[in-house]
Amino acid sequence: MDIGVFIPIGNNGWLISKSSPQYLPSFELNKAVVQKAEEHGLDFALSMIKLKGFGGDTEFWDHCLESFTLMAGLAAVTERIKLYASTPILALPPAIVARMAVTVDSIAPGRFGVNIVTGWAPGEYTQMGVWPGDEHFANRYARAVEYVTVMKELWSEGVSNFKGEFYEMDDCVLSPRPADGHIDIVAAGQSSTGMRFAADHADYNFILGSGVNTPLAFADTTATLEQAARESGRDVGALSLFMVIADETDEAARAKWQDYHDNADLAALAYMAGESATDTSADDSSTARTIVLPEGAVNFNMGTLVGSYETVARMLDEIAEVPGTKGIMLVFDDFVEGIENFGTRIQPLMSCRSDRVTAA
Repeated sequence: MDIGVFIPIGNNGWLISKSSPQYLPSFELNKAVVQKAEEHGLDFALSMIKLKGFGGDTEFWDHCLESFTLMAGLAAVTERIKLYASTPILALPPAIVARMAVTVDSIAPGRFGVNIVTGWAPGEYTQMGVWPGDEHFANRYARAVEYVTVMKELWSEGVSNFKGEFYEMDDCVLSPRPADGHIDIVAAGQSSTGMRFAADHADYNFILGSGVNTPLAFADTTATLEQAARESGRDVGALSLFMVIADETDEAARAKWQDYHDNADLAALAYMAGESATDTSADDSSTARTIVLPEGAVNFNMGTLVGSYETVARMLDEIAEVPGTKGIMLVFDDFVEGIENFGTRIQPLMSCRSDRVTAA
């Protein structure tokens, strides 16, 4: 079972709270997180792309690094771990991203992949004049199909003459190409349309867990992805996403989690809810809908494992047993401490990671 980390490219990570650890993103912070992840045998690290934050008292995500340049730097200071950068398809042309990806792949051969971000928050793109209008909500995956098609043609053939609704290539060339003509594509579609895109075009799709200490709540979504992949005839791996809040005892971990909830940054949450509501076409399973559900928007309603190191290890083993799950991506309240505790206190207790050697 692969384990990865969703690195803190934006300030304060994934907790929209005034009492959670408060910090700015930096290369040094992310280098420390990824190198420690590699030291403890984690398999991959992914960085998001966020172009405008939510404000509030915590200035949540008002301070974010850029994904590709960060991962290029991390590629040069790591040796084994796989690295995924995120592309905002409305802001970066596919031919440029294809070339950027090959460049990072030359720094870390065979260790680089691209995460496709279709964009659900208009404010990120209107500020730069690249928001195509609210019709994007309905056709964003059609755009993503064309985007990925162009990149794959360039990586495999070195040339693209693709003609589509959103992109037209005119003898567009790329050289050098990746050694094997392939770079992994990652998606995170939760809606039925997003799942179909992942099944047809991605190598992996991130699946959001939900609830607190309900590790199997994502199983139905994974089954949906499995069915879509069977219909497409492709092998597409599900990577589930969970937050870990761990401590010596269940009680201590739960107290931390409750404190984060009690001190939620309500102004930042309100901004996020407003952006989410713009997409009137989103179905109930889409990211735009699920991240703002009232029971847990303080952490984007991602599945959260709260408990002692032993409790968290047991729940992670349960997640690993869900059919179709190829990996788990983790976030932490405190990333440096969280990765260290995972490597030394949690991972050694996990049967699905028994083949990994961790630091003492």
